[in-house]
Parts: sequence; C-alpha cells; structure tokens
Amino acid sequence: MDIREIAKRAKVSTATVSRTINRVPTVDPQLAKRVWKVVDELGYFPNTQARALVSGKSRIFGVIVSEITNPFFPEIVQSFEDIAVQHNYEILLTSTIHDPKRMELAVRRMLERRVDGVAILTFGMEDPLIADLRFRKVPLVFVDVGPRAPGVCNIRINYENGIRQAVQHLAALRHTRIAFVAGPLHLKSAQARRTAFEKCMKEIGLVTPPELIVEGDHTMEGGMRSLLQLAGLPLRPTAVLCSNDMTAIGVMREAYDFGIAVPQDLSVIGFDDIHLSQFMIPPLTTVQMSQTLLAQYAFKALLSEVEHPNS
Repeated sequence: MDIREIAKRAKVSTATVSRTINRVPTVDPQLAKRVWKVVDELGYFPNTQARALVSGKSRIFGVIVSEITNPFFPEIVQSFEDIAVQHNYEILLTSTIHDPKRMELAVRRMLERRVDGVAILTFGMEDPLIADLRFRKVPLVFVDVGPRAPGVCNIRINYENGIRQAVQHLAALRHTRIAFVAGPLHLKSAQARRTAFEKCMKEIGLVTPPELIVEGDHTMEGGMRSLLQLAGLPLRPTAVLCSNDMTAIGVMREAYDFGIAVPQDLSVIGFDDIHLSQFMIPPLTTVQMSQTLLAQYAFKALLSEVEHPNS
C-alpha cells in the first residue's frame, strides 16, 4: 500500500495525498477529508524512513539521559515527549548510565534514524556524543556543559540561587553545623552545586569543616552511605543539604535505621523536587528545579535550530 493507491481511491493527485499526510495547511479541506477517509479505511501508515530520505527531515528528536531509574529523568522525558507530540515530532530515548559503550551505541542508533536534533540531558560532559554528532552537524542542546559552537545550545541552571535559599532556610532554623552531600564530582553540575553551597555558607558567616562535605553518587544507596559516614563523626551535623532528592531520600532512610528523627534531630533538604519527595514521611523539603521548564527549553532550542539554522 502506497500513496498512489490512496490517490487513486480518493480521486486526487499523489501530491495532494503527500501534502495531506504531511499536514500542509494549504491543502483544500474537502480534498484532505477524502484522503484521510481512504487512509483510515486502508489502515495506511506512512513509511517515515522513506519520507525522511526524501524530505531530509525525520521529525524525530533524540533524547539522552543519564539513568532512567532516577525519577527526575522520566519526568523530564514525559514533558519533552508531550511537547514533541504537540509539534508532530517523535522522540528516540536512551540512557547512558555513564557507560562509554552505551553512549557510542546511542549515537549510532540516532544517526541511523537520521534524528533532526538531540537533547543531551545528562548534566555531565559526554565527549563521545559531542564529537560524533557535531561532525555530522546534528543540532544539540545541553544542560550546563555544552561547548560554545554553532548548532549547540546550552541551558544554564542557576544552582546558586536554589542552594542559597536552602542554606538560608537552615540558618533561619538556627542550624550552624550543616553538612552537604555532593553528587559525583566528575559531573560539572555536581561541582557547581558544591561550589554554590560553600559560597552560600560563607555569605552567612558559617564555616564548613571538610568532614561535613561528602561525595555521593546521586542515588538512594549513596545517600544511605553518606548518612553512615556523617553519623560516625564525633560531632554530628544537625542539618544535611543534598545535591539531589534521591540522595536526600537515602539519607532519611538510613536516619530512620539509626533512630535519628527527621526533622527533630536532623533537618534534611533535597534538590530537584521530584514527584516522589512529597510522599516521604515527613514530606521532603526540597529546592524545586522544574523538569517541565527544562524540557520546554530543550525542545524549543532544538526546534529553533532545525527551522532556523545558526540562529
């Protein structure tokens, strides 16, 4: 089944069928109605790969995230897909779990599918992705870490503003011994959050001893290990600010096993505001970073680059 058969049955030209299926707004509504009626009767689905070869556009955006098991990323992906569907785009999703081999396979899949652009929402520098995709002039959008180059967009996040609010909230509760559980410091976004914490503490005249800054891995298990480390100190912290919500949830879980009551004995703050945080007992205090806005900015940046190259 192809558009010639549809054109024959609808008594229109193949060009009209093509423009109708591609939703060109100038097609006569009555002709379009006839075409769609035949399409529905025959159960026709266009060959998107063949169409991509002809038009040079696949209407597919690649989305690369670090790990799909972290609830922060599915919420971004859902928002990205929602806006993509509204603009008649599909998404090709992959997670890297920071594995170079998986990143290489992800890039290969996306190049084979001739994606129109790629949103790299990994919050870390992925050099293999940049090299392969930029060589083929695929538009890219990064969070925080993309290079300054044609066809590359960057979404910058003001971590300092959010961290400052958290630190000032804890200071208002009379906390002076505040710990920070960082993310994996090979990620630039994790480094940025740690730097923001140290700066904000100095702003209010508090010193952070080295033992109160612990490197985590942005997982619940990492949060549990961090609480173990902090609980073993001769002088424990009275508050913990975490680099993300998953870490904070792990801290709260291990605190429960230790008999440390939250927030009576230990105040805990996360960063991200994932949906799960409100269902913790007690609900997790957290800094909101809107996944919906991130997804919207990423999609609009790609769409702008596809429709207006070098914009």
